[in-house]
Amino acid sequence: MKKLLELKNVSLTYHTLTDEICAVKGLSFNCAEGEFISIIGPSGCGKTTILSLIAGLLEPTSGTIIIDGDKKPSCNNLGYMLQKDQLFPWRTIEKNVFLPLEVKRTNNETNRKFALELLDKYGLGEFKKYYPDQLSGGMRQRVALIRTLVSDPKILLLDEPFSALDSQTRLSVGDDVYKIIKAEQKTAVLVTHDISEAISMSDKIIVLTARPALVKSIFKPNLKGESPLRKRESPEFGKWFEKIWKELHV
Repeated sequence: MKKLLELKNVSLTYHTLTDEICAVKGLSFNCAEGEFISIIGPSGCGKTTILSLIAGLLEPTSGTIIIDGDKKPSCNNLGYMLQKDQLFPWRTIEKNVFLPLEVKRTNNETNRKFALELLDKYGLGEFKKYYPDQLSGGMRQRVALIRTLVSDPKILLLDEPFSALDSQTRLSVGDDVYKIIKAEQKTAVLVTHDISEAISMSDKIIVLTARPALVKSIFKPNLKGESPLRKRESPEFGKWFEKIWKELHV
C-alpha cells in the first residue's frame, strides 16, 4: 500500500525567554493511503504539535515530513478539523461549507455543486439555508467535516474533533465521521486522548511517550465491524483497551 504520509526522525525544539524546550524528538512513523491512524499519548506530550508540523504550521528543527512523495508539501493536500466546529454564526450552512473554496479562490460553480452534493449525500442538504445555532452539536460537526472535504484534501488531520460533545453524541458523531471518511476514501490522522475512540476508529494506533514525543508502540487492532460502534462490541475490544492503557501508564 502506498505511503501517503511519512515522518522521518522529526524533532522540534523551541525557545522561551528563559529556556530551550524539546517538544518532539526523533519522531518517525508513516500512514498509508486510505488508512485511518490515531495518535495517543500522555497529556502535554505534543500530539497537537505533531499535527501542526504535518500541516506546515510549524517547521521542524530537524527531520523530514513527506506527503505524497513531496518533501515540500502544500497545505492544499490537507484538511484540518479542530476541536470546535468553528462555523461562522452569521453565515448559512452552505456559505460556511463554501468558505474553503473562497479562501483558495476556487469558488466556481463546479466546486459549489460538489459541496452541495456532499451536504445532500450525508443528510444535511435540507439544512443548507439554516444558520449554525439552529443545528445540534453533532450536526455542526458533520458540517465542519464536509467543509473540510470540499477542497478534496488527500489527508484529513483531526484534532480531538469530538471532545466538545457529550458522551452519547460523541459516540454517534464519531460513527458518522468515520463512515463519511471511509466512504470518501480519505486518509485520516486523529489526535485523541480517548483510548476507546482510538481502538474503535483506527487501522493503526501510535502511542507516544511523554514529552519530548517519541513513538513508544504501534498497534493494529483490526477489530471486526463496519463502524466504530460495532467494533466496540467485539470480544477483543476490552483486551485491546487494557493493553493500550497499560502501555500509556508504564
